[in-house]
Amino acid sequence: MELFASEVPRTAENFRQFCTGESKDSMGKPQGYKGCRFHRVIKEFMLQGGDFINGNGTGSTCIYGTKSFADENFNLKHDYPGLLSMANSGPNTNGSQFFITTVPTPHLNNKHVVFGKIVDDESMEVVKKIENVRTKNDKPTMDVIISQCGEM
Repeated sequence: MELFASEVPRTAENFRQFCTGESKDSMGKPQGYKGCRFHRVIKEFMLQGGDFINGNGTGSTCIYGTKSFADENFNLKHDYPGLLSMANSGPNTNGSQFFITTVPTPHLNNKHVVFGKIVDDESMEVVKKIENVRTKNDKPTMDVIISQCGEM
């Protein structure tokens, strides 16, 4: 993955710290994506994950000491597969949840902040495998876990 830190630095940094485990909860315990599930998978649309609070799409936090933070900008568009974008529950509600597009999704432009992309074919193959897991009501019937993450 490549993060677009020059375009959306706060959003990219929030994601990066959850990847590395640098972020700590109120008890000082590391928090982040390692061990987190993709809780929503919609074929020919996107994969959603990042709820390491509740694991079901209802939990959110951010590295800035609040539950959410503002949309930085909408300069980058959802114009090809493999984009990383912030999941939200409306304007200015970015937290830990993110999604990866599996097709162009222009209807999400100006609603969700694009902050990165999948950079190689091997990683996109993993995205396609996740996209094709069996689901019930858009929830994978088997756990799809982020077993390892960090920064390279």
